[in-house]
Formats: sequence, C-alpha cells, structure tokens
Amino acid sequence: MKARAVKAIMRKDITAISSNIQLWLPMLIVPLIFSVVLPSILILSARFANMSKAGNLEAILDLLSKLPAGTLRDKMLSFDTIEQQLVFFTANYLFAPFFLLIPLMSASIIGANSFAGEKERKTMESLLFAPLDLPSLFGAKILAAFMPSILLTIFCSLCYGIIVNVFAYPLFGTVIFPQGNWLVLLGWVTPALSLGAILLNVFISAKVKGFQEAYQLGGVVILPLLALIIGQITGLLLVDSFFLWCFGTALVLLDLYLFKRVERYFNRQQLFTSQVR
Repeated sequence: MKARAVKAIMRKDITAISSNIQLWLPMLIVPLIFSVVLPSILILSARFANMSKAGNLEAILDLLSKLPAGTLRDKMLSFDTIEQQLVFFTANYLFAPFFLLIPLMSASIIGANSFAGEKERKTMESLLFAPLDLPSLFGAKILAAFMPSILLTIFCSLCYGIIVNVFAYPLFGTVIFPQGNWLVLLGWVTPALSLGAILLNVFISAKVKGFQEAYQLGGVVILPLLALIIGQITGLLLVDSFFLWCFGTALVLLDLYLFKRVERYFNRQQLFTSQVR
C-alpha cells in the first residue's frame, strides 16, 4: 500500500513537470547545448581550422602551460599539435564542471515544484490528508526529482561521449573520452549534488507559496558551482579525479546534514500552515 502510494505521488509529480513546457524546455535546451552544440563546434573548429592562427587562444594556452606535474601534464605533452591538446583538455577537463549544471538545474526545477506546485494547483490539502506517513511523502517527492535529473545527466553524457569520440577520432585515431575524472563525476559527484539540490529546494518549496518564489530562492545553490567553473577556467584549480572525490565527499556530508534538518523540521501542521500564510 505504501509503495503504491509513493509511486503514485512520483508519477503525479513527473507528469506535472512533463506537461508544463515552461518547466521542461529549459531542462532540455541547456543540456543539449552543453552535450551536443558546444563540443561539436570545438572539435570541428579544431579539425578544419588552423588553431595556431586563431585569436583568443592565449588564455587556454596559458592554462595548459600551468598544469601541475603529473599524468595529465605528461599526457598533454605527448600530443604533437595544439589542436590535439586543445580538444583533449577541453573535452575531458574544461567541460566537466559545466556538466554539473545539468543535474543541478533539473533537480532544482523539479524540487522547487514539489510542494510549491501542489499549493498553486490547490492539491496540497488532499496530499496532506493522504494515508501516507510524512517520511514516505518526502521520499516520494525527493525520488520524483532525483531520478529524472540523474537519467537526464546520463543521457547527456552519452550524447557528449558519442559526439567527442566520433568527431575527434580523425585527430587522435583513438577514443579519448571518458577519462577517469568523468567516471568519478558521474558516479559520485552527480548523485550527491542532485540530492543536495533537491533537499534544499524541497525544503524551500514546502515553506513558500509558489513555484517562482521557490525556484528563485533555491537558485543560490548554483553560486558555489559558478565559483568552481571560474576556478577551472582561470587555472586556480583543476577538476581532476582527486578533487572530485573530495568534492563529492563534502557534498555527501552536506546531504546528510540537510536530510536531518528536513526530517526534524517538517510535520503536517507546518506544511498546512505554509499553504495558508
């Protein structure tokens, strides 16, 4: 009975997202840009244009020259041309933080819609009076946001890998993606990041009255990720496997903290009060 109710709530939430073009269209367009458009432009430009004569390469070349001693630097020095160095580094390392935006954005949108959407659709009361304990209700809301964000990230990563390997094969004569850092990113960091964004947005969604307010408040989760992207681009840090293991571990600890906060704070009376305030 409980499992059936949880599945029904998950199905209802996913249907509410998929039937609203204003919610799912940004979740689709931005990932396609990161996974298909940008890598295609990068690799085809490297193949069919003389990159040594192209402008605005100084920043990337300077970044490559600052790589710390180790496996990555040795790998980069093994390539004969600037085109190979540029494509390999950008595809496997420079783009990695951008891919964290995909689960973060989708998890934030669905999580923000979880309870705030119920209030806007005037279905909150029926949800609260459903014969389902509160932990199961929150579990259903979290899973309804977690599963689509993970599946979307995996799908975009597969598209990205196909584009990179097919278009870059004439340059390298071999498959160059994925490297070890991507496996850690997809298997460790992405689930932890998605869960943290969902917990925070579900918490906010339950306290505010509407989706727009919940989404705007929940948007603060993107700020640390922007700092990570800026650090990668400017060379202040390298998003390699070691960094990603540490980053993922920190996110897991944060998820545990958020989960305990959510678990202690909510009850049916508070959820009902947030609706009528």
